[in-house]
Amino acid sequence: MKVDGKPYRTIWLGADGTTVQVIDQTLLPHQFVVRDLETMADAERAIRTMIVRGAPLIGAAAAYGMALAMAADASDEALARAYTVLLESRPTAVNLRWALDDLRALLAPLPANRRREAAYRRAAEICDEDVEICRRIGENGLGLIHRLMPRGDRINALTHCNAGWLATVDWGTALAPIYQAHNAGIPIHVWVDETRPRNQGASLTAWELGKHGVPHTVIADNAGGHLMQHGQVDFVITGTDRTTRQGDVCNKIGTYLKALAAHDNGVPFYVGLPYPTIDWTIEDGVREIPIEERSAREVSHIAGRTAAGEMATVQLLPDGSPAANPAFDVTPARLVTALVTERGVCPASEAGLLSLYPEQSRAA
Repeated sequence: MKVDGKPYRTIWLGADGTTVQVIDQTLLPHQFVVRDLETMADAERAIRTMIVRGAPLIGAAAAYGMALAMAADASDEALARAYTVLLESRPTAVNLRWALDDLRALLAPLPANRRREAAYRRAAEICDEDVEICRRIGENGLGLIHRLMPRGDRINALTHCNAGWLATVDWGTALAPIYQAHNAGIPIHVWVDETRPRNQGASLTAWELGKHGVPHTVIADNAGGHLMQHGQVDFVITGTDRTTRQGDVCNKIGTYLKALAAHDNGVPFYVGLPYPTIDWTIEDGVREIPIEERSAREVSHIAGRTAAGEMATVQLLPDGSPAANPAFDVTPARLVTALVTERGVCPASEAGLLSLYPEQSRAA
């Protein structure tokens, strides 16, 4: 996608062939800064502090973190340590484990002198694969949008959190169909949930939609149900950090409430996801998916730009008031209209997913 006319991915290899460069998403939308990741520890810190975030991008960053580790020390001990450290950086997004398992399986049988090159090559392949996967998610979701087109002047989508190109390497998952619809000349408008407490909707989704010229309106998180009641939402589409083999969807906190409102108002609720986000080892999402509990400071404080143009952080809560901050919730499959993947669209169920991924059948 483009930023001020220049094409960008969210992560790429620097000119020296070793350093990895990323967009610092903690500074958006007010500052656009590119960070250098020079060590595995830099990659781990970028994932943990959400300089990079979004399940597919976390996986790509973890892959490059393994490559950075091999550039410094390609021993068996260094490989094992990099895997452990990076795996612990974020607990919920399954793409992290998927990428690390992929790299470890590739690198472990190789002699040490071949691991650096192989790691960088595979990390680049994972990034390229993610771009193509997201493009195909966009194509498959575009077909749904064509079928939903109302007779009015525009079609209205609602999205929660950020599942655009900033959450992936390019294109995005939930936003890929929206970008393709916009590019095709379909008059589409997006209601953008602010997505407290980190405001990824207001800060990231609104920023990237604006840069691409997609009409959008930022709303308070609790406004979505009201808009659905009044016929102002034609469909909801979100991303996911982990989806179970039964079709339960784990996504940013608040997604479950949007799905309930959509169900009550007969509004289709779609989820865009790439295959690495499917956790075939888990069946019951509510019981089995680990939910990350992040710092209470994300709830008690908020950062923004002052009238003078300076960045500032202010306290929202009274002194002494505690805050809880579960980062994700789980939407049961029964509330999901369909899953939109790179292989097609399917019901949110084990049978639906296996119709697209038959190789995952227990009988296989």
